[in-house]
Parts: sequence; structure tokens; C-alpha cells
Amino acid sequence: MKTPFLLGYAMRRLLGTLPTLFCIVTVSFFIVRLAPGGPFDQEQSIPAPIRANLDRLYGLDQPLGVQYAHYLKGLLHGDFGPSFKLRDFTVGELIAQGLPLSSTLGLAAMALALLVGIPLGVLAASRRNSPADLGITAAVMLGIALPGFVTGPLFALGFGLYWHWLPVAGWEEGSPRYLVLPVITLALPVMAYITRITRGSLLEVLRANYVQTARARGLGEARVIWRHALRPALLPVVSYLGPAAAYVVTGSLVVETVFGLPGTGRYLVQGALNRDYTLVMGMITVYGALTVGFNFLADLIYGWLDPTVRHE
Repeated sequence: MKTPFLLGYAMRRLLGTLPTLFCIVTVSFFIVRLAPGGPFDQEQSIPAPIRANLDRLYGLDQPLGVQYAHYLKGLLHGDFGPSFKLRDFTVGELIAQGLPLSSTLGLAAMALALLVGIPLGVLAASRRNSPADLGITAAVMLGIALPGFVTGPLFALGFGLYWHWLPVAGWEEGSPRYLVLPVITLALPVMAYITRITRGSLLEVLRANYVQTARARGLGEARVIWRHALRPALLPVVSYLGPAAAYVVTGSLVVETVFGLPGTGRYLVQGALNRDYTLVMGMITVYGALTVGFNFLADLIYGWLDPTVRHE
């Protein structure tokens, strides 16, 4: 694909993400605000005048449409507002505290899933119906079937409590050992799906006429796979990166809870339980932006791999 077309394609895809983010923010805002309960309902001892002052301070006494307009205005300036419960912090400060760790966890899990899943899929496809293929397929099914809240405690029990190889909970700045088990737990299902998709796609591409022609020219099987078949076989894998990113974003909430990591997941859970409107909206906006961003990158990679992609 030529560079000018790639840049134009990227700009069109980037502009297409803006309505998606707007819809995420809008729908989430009204769902959160219209749900029963409020941020001060658990504080039963608050007198009515103080409750009214709190509502006026945070703008909760205004019509819902006005609150929505004020929130959008602040969001355009990068202001997520104050936390209703953690009153010593703004939502932006809380996100800044937890997002680096959560981003590191998610990116490492995605990288591990790709670096291991693609070669395993290639190995299984190149040795179809062999013991290696059957073993990889069985491991893939197991990885897909077991959720993170099952594999996480199992890894902690084995590698942490029994063998004492790795820490099982908490976080120490500058010590990546604390991320090994969470990253593996989060990456395992994605790795399994990528392996299965790579295997199935590569088997289909290896039956194509141009691959058969390359073999007839006397090229070795390894060269046929890596030079002629792998690139088109990766297109379904790239298409899966969008859903995989959504899984990594949502799955990190469970993994952070299981391993006691101080990421952004705890703030989303605390905000939902405490009806902290601004904190929940901040987390949803950040997670939505990350998911949309990963889908945007997946679209760019797809366009680079397939030069025939055209959009009206």
C-alpha cells in the first residue's frame, strides 16, 4: 500500500473513531445518572440542608441535560471532574495513579499473546494431525475454557505458595516479578484464540493456488510459509485484535483484583459500588478510548497487510 493512501486511510479511520467515543460517553453518562441511587445515599446521617448543599456543590441539583453539557465541556478540556467519594483527589489524578500499571499489564499481555500465539498456530498448521498439532489444539481448548478468575488463583497457588518462585499479590515499584503471573493470566485466553485463528487461517491459505505454485518451483516448506502464506493468513488475526483488546481491557479488572494490583480496575469497582458518578464515567471513558484506539491500530495493520483494502 502506498504511503499517501495509507495516510488517507488512517485519517478516515481516525475520524470514524470520534462518533464512537461520543456515543460511549453519552450512553454511559445517562445510564449511570438514571440508575437508582446516588453518591450520598449511603450517608444516612446527613441532614437535608447539608445534602442540598452537596448536590448544589457538585451540580446534582441541575437538570440532567445541563449536567451532561457541563460534563462534555470539562471532558473537552481534559477535566474528568472531582471524585464524589475520594474527595481529596480528582478523577484525573486517580486515573494518572493507576493507568500506567494497567497499561503496562495490558500491553504486556497482548504482546505475549501475539509472540506466543502466532508461532504456535504456525507450528500446528505446518504439522497438521501430528502429536504437536493435537497437543497444541488441546492446550488451546483448555486456555479458552478456563477464565482468568480460575487460572489466576491456580497460578498463584502453584508458582507462589507451593514453589515460592513468584509473588502472588501486591506491587513493588520497579519489580517486574509482580507482573509475571498477572500478565500470563490475562494473556492466556487471547493467546489461545490467536493460536486457533492462525492455525485455521494458515491451513486455508496453504491450499491456495499461488502457494501450490511456490511449492512446485521447489521452495522449501518453511520459506513457503513465512514468505508467501503467513502474511495473508494473519488477516483474520488482525481482525481479532479489536475484540482481543476489549477482552484485555475488561479482563484486567478481574486480574488486578485477583493479584491485588493498584491499577485503575479497583477505581471502577469502587466507583460503581459507591455510586461515584464522575469516577465511573472517567474509567469508562478511558477504557472506551483504549478499546477504540486498539481497534484503530488493528485497522491500520489490516490496511498495511492487505493493499487491496478500499473504503468509500
